Amino acid sequence: MQFIRKHIEDISKISDSDWAYFSDRLVARHLKKRTVFLKYNEVEDQISFISSGVVRLYLPNEVKGKEVTFGFSFKNQFISAYDSFLTRKPSLYELETLSDTTLYSISYNDLQDVYSNTEFGNLVGRLTAERLFMLKSIREQSLLCETAEERYFNLFKQRPELVTVIPLKYVSSYIGVTPQALSRIRKRIT
Repeated sequence: MQFIRKHIEDISKISDSDWAYFSDRLVARHLKKRTVFLKYNEVEDQISFISSGVVRLYLPNEVKGKEVTFGFSFKNQFISAYDSFLTRKPSLYELETLSDTTLYSISYNDLQDVYSNTEFGNLVGRLTAERLFMLKSIREQSLLCETAEERYFNLFKQRPELVTVIPLKYVSSYIGVTPQALSRIRKRIT
């Protein structure tokens, strides 16, 4: 779990005692490809760090009449239905693995305990929330200011491994086009 400590220390220093207190509450979860580990209308009780794998965030059919992918999370990133986690209200979307995935998770109650009993807890919580906000803001600006072709190009520029892991129907949904339009975009780029 040292890779998690390194990730945290990129945000803030953590003492050995705080690390021990935090890491004792992390639970390893190994999920198979195509596992929905948070379903629509469930309350999110975990924040997880992705050790390996890819996770998709999506609105299931019952929400919009069609499935809509609106996010991906990768190795060395946190994943959660964070709005549900914070509000303790049911999630309006689902989390699904797109490959075999290993997560290290901490429950809501354990995280509150870490916030209360460590020096680094509140700082890391705030800085992590700020990073999640920035990712959301960048995504929204991309949808408002970039063409679908630019969104596709930027997605694969940032994460070239996506081509082999994420089905194109999810990529097309994520960038806001039909699979046929994505096919035309891919032809123009190559």
